[in-house]
Amino acid sequence: MNLPPLPPVGGETTGRNVVDVVTGEHRRLLKLCDRLAADPADKRLASALVAELSRHLSAEEQYLYPAVRRTVPGGDELADRELAEDRQLLISLQQLQKQLSAERVAEVAASVRRHVDADAEELLPVLVQMVPIEDLIRVGNRFETAEEAAPTRPHPGTPSTPPWNKVVDPAVAVVDKLRDAVTGRTTYAKDL
Repeated sequence: MNLPPLPPVGGETTGRNVVDVVTGEHRRLLKLCDRLAADPADKRLASALVAELSRHLSAEEQYLYPAVRRTVPGGDELADRELAEDRQLLISLQQLQKQLSAERVAEVAASVRRHVDADAEELLPVLVQMVPIEDLIRVGNRFETAEEAAPTRPHPGTPSTPPWNKVVDPAVAVVDKLRDAVTGRTTYAKDL
């Protein structure tokens, strides 16, 4: 992959690789979906799920899918399909924010499960086979950084491919985080 080198840290690349980061995120998102399905009227939990999932999808669009495009045979088609599904998921999240109901929660949970299954079955195993561990760690580090600078609300109309998403998402995130602070909105599952 074409990434700048990491700063030297004693001769060894450190950090979590992107596969471990994404897999951990997926487990957390599925748990949030299960909790919300058990109590679909919990607005704080719904807000946290929307924020966590919005950040996750933004980071995938910025780093995971471009890595798939560059390294996986047929990666363009895989990434395009995932981007289309992510856009639909963002639309579902917008609808969930407008109308919190058991049906909307079930729709979002089903979409999250499809997303997790597609990544676990198609994208991540191929990345592990095709990409050196040092590059996976570099992408993992960038993924985690991008997630912290990502929007906390769904924006399906913003660019979903580099370079524009790397410019627009952090700018939109500033507005989202300001709105979150003013309204006291819960944006992390750990704050529930």
